[in-house]
Amino acid sequence: MNLNNEKYSKFYLVREMMDTVSTISKFDPEVAAAAAESARNCGKLLLTGEGSSRIMPAKNAIRKALTWGVKEFVHTDGATQSCDYKLEGHTVVLSSNSGRTKETLLLAKNLKAKGIERRFGVTANENTPLEDECNSTYVLKCGWENAIAATKSVVEQVLYNEAIVRNLAGKPMDLAGLSEKVEKALTLPVPEEIVEWVKGANTIYFAGMNDGVAEELTLKTNEITRRKSDFLEGTYALHGPEEVMQKGDIVFVVEPIENEYEKYKAVFGGADVHVVAISPRQTPFTTIVVPDAGEYQQYVDLCAGWNILVEIGVSDGINLDKPERARKVGNEM
Repeated sequence: MNLNNEKYSKFYLVREMMDTVSTISKFDPEVAAAAAESARNCGKLLLTGEGSSRIMPAKNAIRKALTWGVKEFVHTDGATQSCDYKLEGHTVVLSSNSGRTKETLLLAKNLKAKGIERRFGVTANENTPLEDECNSTYVLKCGWENAIAATKSVVEQVLYNEAIVRNLAGKPMDLAGLSEKVEKALTLPVPEEIVEWVKGANTIYFAGMNDGVAEELTLKTNEITRRKSDFLEGTYALHGPEEVMQKGDIVFVVEPIENEYEKYKAVFGGADVHVVAISPRQTPFTTIVVPDAGEYQQYVDLCAGWNILVEIGVSDGINLDKPERARKVGNEM
């Protein structure tokens, strides 16, 4: 992507992706302090929402909480399923950009009716129905998005939830240098060969850890490129999906596991599919080498994936801002 080139800059989507750089640099971890204190006091934290408001914001936080040994129980599910759970004694963070997502609002109303007081909303708008149903609401500073696909708001939601678990883990949030690395990932040149591989694929696969990165890119592939995609969690890519992969399909592996390189080569080679790694280090596969961001690598990997998807959409002549069927608020109250 290149904002100096009109074929990119004419799209809200691209400009909003690039806004992620300032969203990160301006983020104040203290905005999540009250939610963290609530979770610490009760010992249980549910991170919920729908689609992009939940996938990476919740799963990145959970992976890190478990990695760091956070003693509080941190978990996620969609809002409708969470309505069936006994959430007394929980802190619940409910994320909805619009503040009008039906499932999220119904859960908030359900919690309120049951007298569950620890309800924290996260939204991109002020004075929304979600704010009315929560005891405390954080309004994202990144601003409302004009493109259908959520981008900069996803990153700020990820930051908010990560700030909660870092507070619980006693690990200060130091974002110094991250915005520059994200900007580099967003503007890295994408080889034309990769774009052509994607255009020739029947299905685009994303493989990676269950921290929301590969799964969120799977969703964004549908919204941005209008192509079929599938998420292969962890090492699921090595356990059977090659049976239905077609010659010419492509698998993007986010930070492939080094001790599984040979297995990846055997499985994907047998399926005759293209393999592209997104990684801070060179791999045996075609690799988009991104900056090394340590504990914040997920943000860089996500933005590199966005960059790839934009190149595909632009090459196809797609209106990146307006999918034919997808809506800004998928299921509005």
